[in-house]
Amino acid sequence: VPMVPGHEAAGVEEEVGKNVTQCKAGDHVVMSFVPICGECEYCTTGRSNICITAFRARATGALINGERRLSLGGRPLHHTNGVSCYAEYMVACEDSVIVIDKDVPMVDAALFGCAVVTGVGAIINTAKIRPGATIGVVGLGGVGLCALLGGIVAGAGRIIAIDVADDKLGLARQLGATDTFNATDPDCVDKVVDATKGGVEYAFEVAGVVAAMQTAYAITRRGGMTVTSGLSQQEHTFKIPHAQLVVDERTIKGSYMGS
Repeated sequence: VPMVPGHEAAGVEEEVGKNVTQCKAGDHVVMSFVPICGECEYCTTGRSNICITAFRARATGALINGERRLSLGGRPLHHTNGVSCYAEYMVACEDSVIVIDKDVPMVDAALFGCAVVTGVGAIINTAKIRPGATIGVVGLGGVGLCALLGGIVAGAGRIIAIDVADDKLGLARQLGATDTFNATDPDCVDKVVDATKGGVEYAFEVAGVVAAMQTAYAITRRGGMTVTSGLSQQEHTFKIPHAQLVVDERTIKGSYMGS
């Protein structure tokens, strides 16, 4: 702070610098909130979504090249994840830009900057769910609904959708959820475990709150996997019974930008 927020966007290139090679003026683009340096240990081992150079730049409010190109009245402004789309114009490094076909509507393309890749990627890339699997999605915001759709694409046999809002549960059913449960019901976890005869094989936390993570872990069956894509506050913690994690052969995985 001060900063220009906004990390999920699509737009049209107005101008490019003389050394830019990956895009040109007039291109339609989606912004990536995790640019890649291509040189760090993560980028060179196939894990560019956790590029350490991008992480360090984000922590200081800079672009991936270390610069700040925004200001107000001569005062520097911090960038948000190298995007800062809550403005009429964005200034970004070419590593944050992905060129797309011009016939893709901007309102749809913008979702691929975060919600789609995060939600669908958690299903396909992080969990690698098997066809016919029973999955649970806890939190039905944009990312959660994309995870639900990702489950359908990946061939999940049963999709349990959980949220605190009935209208979101209704939308989840319209999109293809086979079962819905309201998380405010004190018996929610027991009902899911009973309905699935022991819990889901894969549970996805996509709300970014500890209560959602607790629910996701609690509905995961023995030998199952709990994947978390939600971002809570740094100081928030999640406790689990150590012995249960071992004896039940549980797996807990973080998924960032769809891994």
